[in-house]
Amino acid sequence: MQLFLIRHPAPRIDPGICYGRSDLALAADVAAAAARIRPQLPAGLPVFSSPLQRCRLLAQALHAQPVFDDRLLEMHFGAWEMTAWHRIQREALDGWAADPLGYAPPGGESVGALQSRVLDLVAQLAAGPLPAAALVAHAGVMKVLVGWRRGLPTREWMSLSFAFEAVVELDLPDGEPEAQARSRMD
Repeated sequence: MQLFLIRHPAPRIDPGICYGRSDLALAADVAAAAARIRPQLPAGLPVFSSPLQRCRLLAQALHAQPVFDDRLLEMHFGAWEMTAWHRIQREALDGWAADPLGYAPPGGESVGALQSRVLDLVAQLAAGPLPAAALVAHAGVMKVLVGWRRGLPTREWMSLSFAFEAVVELDLPDGEPEAQARSRMD
């Protein structure tokens, strides 16, 4: 299966703020973003998207009937949401750095939980009849998938960076994506 990973346009938020599940408005014109992205995609490609408006609006501009799936949501940062990164307690950030897959911010989810739900979606898509699909999602989702496909260790894929409106093409190998990811990323 061929996947086209698309990061949403820039949201309207000040730099240095932790946001994940917060449903932020876009700072950019979604029609212009779709016009830049559309030529990079095969015609008629089915589109799956995070339901957050920064993804949803782009997905709707790219496809008449996108499918919204909560498994494409960004990581939930819990109590850290909408807090300046420099205001989050150093001990909490150190705990996250020491155990990135297992540590969850208070009231949030771990990177391991993000990884599990994203790979669950990809396993479901790969088992279906679609030869290709576009996923309009967030940087965290893209990191999980690109890191899994490249076989990168956790610390490496967590440090990957994707620009707003980036399009990354992935060819998925045969087999069970979730099982392969567990053996290559843990």
